[in-house]
Amino acid sequence: METEIVLYTKKDCPLCQEAKELIETLSYDYEIVIREKDIYEEDELIERYGLMIPVVEMDGEEVDYGKIDLFSLSNRLQKKKG
Repeated sequence: METEIVLYTKKDCPLCQEAKELIETLSYDYEIVIREKDIYEEDELIERYGLMIPVVEMDGEEVDYGKIDLFSLSNRLQKKKG
C-alpha cells in the first residue's frame, strides 16, 4: 500500500533539499509517493509552516520538521507496513 508524503518547502532551502533526498532514499524500501508543496503558494501555509520548514506530512499527519530524521521516518513507515 502506497503512503503519500507531503513535503512542505520553500525555494533556496538547503534543509528542504536534504529532506527531499532523505525521503527519496526511503522510496527504495517503501512504497511512497512524494508531493512537494512550496509554502509560498498559499498564505495559510506560510502562516502555518513559515518557521518550521521543511515539514513532512504522512497520511495527513505532521510527523517531522526542521532537521528531518531518516530513522524516525523509516520507523514510522515500518510500523505502517507491518
